[in-house]
Amino acid sequence: MRSTTIKAGAHLPLKNRTSFSQSVRHSLTMAYRGLLKIRRTPEQLFDVTLQPIIFTLMFTYIFGGAISGDVQSYLPVIIPGILVQTVITTSIVTGVQLREDMDKGVFDRFKSLPIARIAPLAGALLADTIRYTIATVLTFSMGYIMGYRPDGGLGHVAIAAVLVICCSWAISWIFAFFGVIARTASSVQGISMLVLFPLTFLSNAFVPTKTMPDWLQWFVNINPISHLVTAVRDLANAGTAGWDLGISLIGAAVIVAVFAPITVRAYMRRT
Repeated sequence: MRSTTIKAGAHLPLKNRTSFSQSVRHSLTMAYRGLLKIRRTPEQLFDVTLQPIIFTLMFTYIFGGAISGDVQSYLPVIIPGILVQTVITTSIVTGVQLREDMDKGVFDRFKSLPIARIAPLAGALLADTIRYTIATVLTFSMGYIMGYRPDGGLGHVAIAAVLVICCSWAISWIFAFFGVIARTASSVQGISMLVLFPLTFLSNAFVPTKTMPDWLQWFVNINPISHLVTAVRDLANAGTAGWDLGISLIGAAVIVAVFAPITVRAYMRRT
C-alpha cells in the first residue's frame, strides 16, 4: 500500500474556491459588519453629522454677505460646495479604518474563515457609502432649513446626490490604497489630508473662480473638484446636465479603473 507524504513548507491545493456570487454575498456580509460597528460606536458618525451642519452655518453666515451680497443669494453657491467638500472628505475614513483593522489583526482573523479574501476590503468600501448618504442628506436638509430652494426640483437633487456619492466612492479607492500601503492610521490621514484639502479649497466650491488671481484660476478650472461642484450646481439649481457631469463620471471611472486593481493587488499581498 503506497503512503503519501507531504514535504514541509508545501502548500495543499485550495479545493473550495469562492465563486463570484459567493464573493458578492461575503462582501455584503462584511458591509453589514461595518454597519454594526457604526451602530455600536455611533461617534464614528460625528464627522458626517456635525461637519455638514457646522460648515454650512459657518461658511454661509461668514462669507454670504461678502461674496453674494446676502445669505439667501449665497445658498445656491455654497450648499453644493459644502456637499462635495463634506462627502469627499468623509471618504478619507475608509483608508484610516482599513489601516486600523489591519494593525489590530482583524484581517488576519478573516483569513482563517471560509470567505473570499476580497470580501473584507469590498465590504468596508460598501459600508462607507452609508456615511456618504448621511452626509448628503444632512447637507441638503440643513440648506433647506436655512432657506435653500433648488430650482432643479427633487428629481435633479436626487441625481446630484447620487453623483456625489458615486464620485466619493470612487475616490475612496485612493484612500483605501493609502490604507493598505501606509504603516500607521495617522499617516494615512496625514497623506490624505495633504492631497485632498488643497484640491477642495483651491476649487470653485466656496467662491467664484473669477474672484481669484489669474495665476490661480487655471488650476481651479482644471481641478476635478471644481467640475464636480459645477455639475451638482447645474443639476440642483437649474435642472441641467452639462459637460461637467460627463467629466465627473469619466474621472470617477478612471480612478476606479486605476486604483481598484492596484489596491486589491496590494491588499492581497499584505493579507
